[in-house]
Amino acid sequence: MSTKSKKQKMTLVALTWPIFIEILLYMLMGNADTLMLSQYSDESVAAVGVSNQVLSLIIVMFGFVATGTAILVTQNLGAKQEHAAAEISIVSLGANLVFGILLSIGIFLFSKPILLMMDLPPELLDEANSYLLIVGGFSFVQAFIMTIGAVIRSYGFTKDVMYITIGMNIINVIGNYLFIFGPFGFPVLGVEGVAISTTVSRFIGLAIAIIVMIKRIPVELPFHLLFRFPKVHVRNLLKIGIPSAGEQLSYNTSQMVITFFIATLGTEALTSKVYAQNLMMFIFLFSIAISQGTQILIGYLIGAKKYEDAYHRCLKSLRLAIIISLSAAILFSFFAKDLMKLFTSNEDIIALGSTLILLTIILEPGRSFNLVIINSLRATGDVKFPVYMGILSMWGVAVTLSYLLGITFGLGLVGIWIAFIADEWLRGLLMLWRWRSKVWVRHSFVEEKAV
Repeated sequence: MSTKSKKQKMTLVALTWPIFIEILLYMLMGNADTLMLSQYSDESVAAVGVSNQVLSLIIVMFGFVATGTAILVTQNLGAKQEHAAAEISIVSLGANLVFGILLSIGIFLFSKPILLMMDLPPELLDEANSYLLIVGGFSFVQAFIMTIGAVIRSYGFTKDVMYITIGMNIINVIGNYLFIFGPFGFPVLGVEGVAISTTVSRFIGLAIAIIVMIKRIPVELPFHLLFRFPKVHVRNLLKIGIPSAGEQLSYNTSQMVITFFIATLGTEALTSKVYAQNLMMFIFLFSIAISQGTQILIGYLIGAKKYEDAYHRCLKSLRLAIIISLSAAILFSFFAKDLMKLFTSNEDIIALGSTLILLTIILEPGRSFNLVIINSLRATGDVKFPVYMGILSMWGVAVTLSYLLGITFGLGLVGIWIAFIADEWLRGLLMLWRWRSKVWVRHSFVEEKAV
């Protein structure tokens, strides 16, 4: 049997565990950079952390096409419209490649002004700029990888994307080791070396991902549409992608503003935030994996017009995500100090970071609501409500309370974490209300067929 004719088992577990491993490895790639750089310099860690805050915003810009792709492909596959799904896949690749190149050029030209706008401490500017120039200048590669990954996962081949990520991680860690520690006569390049190894690993991952996509999609891919952009597909991609990106864009820009607040507290506070969030990512990755697997399933169910099944699938996934993330947060809190010691010997940073991880026990269940239900709403095509509520809560609650509690009232990072908790829970409960209302039933895109 050829690889093009294989059908994947579409269950939450079958879809989610490879997504979990994939996201875990992406996080390990970032943590490998942080952990290995921490043996080089705490200042370098802070510099890369701020640069990655900027790059995360760029990733959101790429994500609006990838998000639209995943939703439209799964809905069309659920409706048995395989040729339309293949057309959407190729159009999405062309759109994100063009968009990615434009954003990469922008980062290359304006990296230093962007960092200066964040009020970065002067001692971090050169290293942060070096990292942003290299990784950001080639960020179009990540745009292409994200879109191809969304396509492959939408067809149910989540393990393939996982294997590609494993290979990228191995290459990245080897490159970090060579350029940070300088064995075999390699030059010690520090932050610059980490940026080079990250970029090289992405280029290699992209080449493999293209081959896998061609083999896995069961119909002939219409590559002639790569830069032609049929109106019906572009219109639907924008209808889903722009609001979805708006919610993520609001979150990331609000986080950049909050990072600016933290930067005014000094390098030590900034470094504590980077270390604590690196550890917290391992807690909420369970919810991320469950939410992405759920999105694929609900997309198929919506395409097949099985609305009640979709409704109950989301709620079951939500319960699972809350239980797992809460358990993980409690476990991490018991070992918080030991985990912080993996990154630094600074006792003040260890104490502060441990307190932030303890607060994560309250924060993570609220985040689970947002991750699972927002991805479920997107899968149905109901994408505007999360944006409106996200902007209201992120800026009205997270940013405002961060400044009041963290800066005005002098609670520092603890006050800022309390603001995060309030934001996640408010948005989460609003998303649950929206899902229970079932107004999302009328938002499916499968009625619009390619012309």
